[in-house]
Amino acid sequence: MVSHAMRVHQRCHDRSTVVSIPSPFTYCSLGTEGKMAPKTPMRCLRVEGTDIVDADGKQVILKGCATGGHTNMENFITGYPGHENEMRKAMLEVLSQEKYDFFFDKVGSVAPSSTTDHGLTPVKFLEYFFTPSDARFLASLGLNCIRIPINYHHFLDDHNPGIIKQEGFKLIDRIVDACAAEGLYTIIDMHTFPGGQNQGWHSDAGIHKALFWDFKVFQDSMTDLWVEIAKHYKNNTWVAGYNPMNEPADPDHTALQAWYKRVEKAIREVDPDHILFLDGNTYAMDFTGFKEVLPNCVYAIHDYASFGFPAGEPYVGSPEQKESLQKTYERKVQFMKEKGVPIWNGEFGPVYASPGDENYEKVNQQRYDLLGQQLKIYKKDEISWSIWLYKDIGFQGMVHASPDSAYIKLLKPFLEKKKRLGVDKWGRDDSAVKHIYEPVIAHFKEAILPEHINKRYPQVWKIEGHIHRVLRETLMSEILCWEYASYFEGKTLEELDELAGSFKLENCVKREGLNEILRRDAEGRTP
Repeated sequence: MVSHAMRVHQRCHDRSTVVSIPSPFTYCSLGTEGKMAPKTPMRCLRVEGTDIVDADGKQVILKGCATGGHTNMENFITGYPGHENEMRKAMLEVLSQEKYDFFFDKVGSVAPSSTTDHGLTPVKFLEYFFTPSDARFLASLGLNCIRIPINYHHFLDDHNPGIIKQEGFKLIDRIVDACAAEGLYTIIDMHTFPGGQNQGWHSDAGIHKALFWDFKVFQDSMTDLWVEIAKHYKNNTWVAGYNPMNEPADPDHTALQAWYKRVEKAIREVDPDHILFLDGNTYAMDFTGFKEVLPNCVYAIHDYASFGFPAGEPYVGSPEQKESLQKTYERKVQFMKEKGVPIWNGEFGPVYASPGDENYEKVNQQRYDLLGQQLKIYKKDEISWSIWLYKDIGFQGMVHASPDSAYIKLLKPFLEKKKRLGVDKWGRDDSAVKHIYEPVIAHFKEAILPEHINKRYPQVWKIEGHIHRVLRETLMSEILCWEYASYFEGKTLEELDELAGSFKLENCVKREGLNEILRRDAEGRTP
């Protein structure tokens, strides 16, 4: 008997009917906890027309989530302000090297009794955030693929960029293997790049420009890194493929195409089999600059809906709102439909209100209804998707650190301050500080010529978005990193262990409303 976690779909020969068939994974030998372990797929998934198919040519629809906040940390996910590299520097200053290594990511050889199968030191945050229990939980929901966002710093040192750090492979192997043990595919996603591949906080560049496109040395180093990653995983059929670049934002709309061609060729020379999942330009929303299709590639959109955020119109399921969702999706996937290639929605999902927020239950039900409607759109087109995200401190995750956890209780005053200031772009509420920034925005609009006011890329941000990016998300957030780090000052190793342990699955709260929607979709029921 095969569980819903291991179901895929096969289209009949007339391409009009979808029938449910067992997964290609058969079960053999007893694994952990007496469970039958899934047999390794015979070959890599591949692209065939508009489908992703398995070794038998049967269509596979990948459905999953991303482990954002783990191997690529983000401010709204774990509570710090600004950018990961700035936060880490502030934490190192406060903790000292020994405690910093203990809390974050020191890798090395220690006594066998205190290591994982891959020889990792029990690095608290990285160890606790994702364990085999997390993979087991995700499989229980019927998901079949986990996207692993990675910060390039796990593999490259900016002061010695020619050397690939092997510790990065140990870290990612641990996640890939835990997922494989539960019959879950993984997609390896490079989420940050030297200089920044986009202008946002999540590229971890610490600036408001995407300098990756201006420096060939950056492009060379990341192409070389992808070659090494491809060499490492070329025979791993549990890896569904590689997502070479998260949310590129190339102002000229040409450099991205050149780099995609270059990295695709370089990867194919060492790994001809794995699928590449290629994001559209301007944060995976724009394919107007794409002219040709690369072989064995799936093209990826990110399909966030404004109805799912505090600044957006509340979702009530009106015909007009449903039409808006459909039109936005169709605009994004037009290139894929014209070229007859598979679609992967690599990120989507609303944010959620907290118990202390006004009408939070009503708001969250509206967000669940929105998510259900989006899943109906994706189901109709039989596209693969990965929701954002799995685990956080209570804003968007399928599970989140408990309000009673050591981490949340320690940082509660700072998290409340950060929310009030609206320094994180993702889902912020400006009600407490709008009166401060409105005069600044008005000043810019008065001083700048009308034909230039929204000329700066990305134009969709308008002048307001660029001002907030520089003043709040960059400058203020960078300075606030020291305040965040100060909460950890004087903590013992035991206290640091407890703080990191707040992110263990058994210490987290499951967002049942969200998880039930995903479970119903995986089982083929109406979300």
